[in-house]
Amino acid sequence: MQTWWHDLIDPQNPLSSITGQLDLSKGLLVHKTQYDAFFNTDLQDLLCAENVRQVLICGVMTHLCCETTARSAFVRGFDVYFTIDGTATYNQDFHLATLMNLSHGFAAPVLTVDILAALKDI
Repeated sequence: MQTWWHDLIDPQNPLSSITGQLDLSKGLLVHKTQYDAFFNTDLQDLLCAENVRQVLICGVMTHLCCETTARSAFVRGFDVYFTIDGTATYNQDFHLATLMNLSHGFAAPVLTVDILAALKDI
């Protein structure tokens, strides 16, 4: 039986490219092969090496990649902030369901404008 979620986007697929609008010079790029950015990657080691205790989730597929990574960060002991307007998915129902579920114990929902304002103070 073929299921749609086995069609993961590989690095050669043009859909996997990162928009040129992002400045990648100040960050690290973690290549993942599953919904969870912690699964079979060195993300946790990279964060712990820098004494990072908080993670901010933004990206596409609110209810799949973003939610799975948020939950994974939570069970690893990170404080998780999940952007309400910095994640997106196929439809509003999936998006809202994830926000409701995560805000009940896994992550703090935040707006990008508030995150940007807080970063100016650092």
